[in-house]
Parts: sequence; structure tokens; C-alpha cells
Amino acid sequence: MAVTFVVAPEWQGSGSPRAMRLVDGAEAIRGDLPSAATRVVDIPLEAGDAQGTGVHRLSSIAVVRDRVAETLAGVTGPAITIGGDCGVELGAIEHASAPGVAVVWFDAHPDLNSPESSPSGAFGGMVLRTLLGDGPSALVPAVPLDPTRVVIAGARAIDDGEEEYLAATGIPMLSPDDVSAESIVAAVEATGATAVYIHVDLDVLDPAEIEGLAAPLPFGLGAAQLVEAVRALRERFEFAGAGITAFAPASMAAAVDDMPTILRLIGALAR
Repeated sequence: MAVTFVVAPEWQGSGSPRAMRLVDGAEAIRGDLPSAATRVVDIPLEAGDAQGTGVHRLSSIAVVRDRVAETLAGVTGPAITIGGDCGVELGAIEHASAPGVAVVWFDAHPDLNSPESSPSGAFGGMVLRTLLGDGPSALVPAVPLDPTRVVIAGARAIDDGEEEYLAATGIPMLSPDDVSAESIVAAVEATGATAVYIHVDLDVLDPAEIEGLAAPLPFGLGAAQLVEAVRALRERFEFAGAGITAFAPASMAAAVDDMPTILRLIGALAR
């Protein structure tokens, strides 16, 4: 079945001073996607406000969540959502979530903070925890993810509150050194899932592999390592969808150098 691409250049969930570069990153990726299979989500111009939740720009994040969900409701078959920051996954994963679906979270950060534990107030660090049902009520999905159906891969910057949450929930986590085709498939098999949603925050990659990152962190995955893991998941499990987030090139011209790596990843996801 053909894959649909949904481009949502949201920047409001990022706490990076480079947040507006996420718009250029999404547009750069869009330029290399098949236009007939691509839909674009209109993102609010305003930053939005916290509405007393402790989550910066929450009102705009909620609007994007609803618009992504509305767009995906008109899509037949699996979709690959292109961010923007990780907040685009709120609508995308809620749409794809169903019995038998596991979520693999490739990210340098587990995104498991709550508004109370977050050191920044940026929603990008709270997305997965919110999807698991522990976040601001305006953003928590009607049917939260089950932590036994989540696998985190490549994380290497974990806050104290996230460590506590991981210990309490038992969500499995593979370090960058432990990620391989075999290990990621085994981790998802252990959840009992038959289908998989694959989230990729590009900062899971080592900065030597990709330059356009809002929050580069050393000692990440190699591009070939990530692509091999994604291909293995696609071969073993039914495909529920995917998201690619956090491409933040310094300019549209600079994006050109990173596009071959991103297109390899898209090719593995959309096979």
C-alpha cells in the first residue's frame, strides 16, 4: 500500500533557540517528496501561550495536534508525518495507535518529562510521556499508549524525572551502542506487538552524520545503523506509520548536504 506524507512544520514545542529552523527543515524535506502523495498541515503563526499548564505555547501545540489528526483522518493506509518538532507526533501516533501496535522511539532524548519535572517547559521534552497519559489534560490522548508497547532507542540525554519515570514504568531502552537490526526487532517482539509505529527524531543520529540538528548530541547512531534498524522493523512487522522530526538546517542551502541521509531514511520507512 502506498504511503502518504503529512508535512507539519511545527516549531512551538521546541525549546531550542534554533526552533524556527524547524520550519525550513520540514520545507526542505517536503521539496523531495512526491507532491501527489504529500499533504501539508497549516501551522499557526502565533507562538501560543501556556494557559496555566507550565507547558510553553500549549495553545498552538493543541491546534497543531488537532490539524494533524484531521489531515490523517482523510488518509487511507499508513502515513509518514514530517515535522517540525516532536509535538507533531501527538496527532500522528493517536491516529495510528491500535491494539497490537508498538511505538519505537528513536531519539537522543526519551521525551518523558512532565510539566513538573521539565527543566525547560518546552513540550518537545514531554511528548512521549503525554502520549502515555501523563501530561497536560488538554494534550493527553483519549486512549493513551501502554508503556509495555513502547521501546526507546538511542537515548543518551536523560533528565532525573525521566529516569524516575523509566524505573517506574519499566519501558525498555536501547543505548546507541546496543541498537542493531536484531536487538530492535527482539525488543519489539518482546512487547507482543504485531505492528509498529516508528518515531525518528533526527538528533538520534551522531552530529558527524547530520549537521542540521536543533539539539546535537555526540555519541549517537550512525546513519547506516539507523537505516538498518528501520528496515528490519519494516520487514518484520506491519507498518502502522512513522514520524521524522527535528531537522533544523542553518539555511535552505545548508539543508542540501543532509538530504541524502534523510532520503535514505525515508526510503527505508516507505519501502
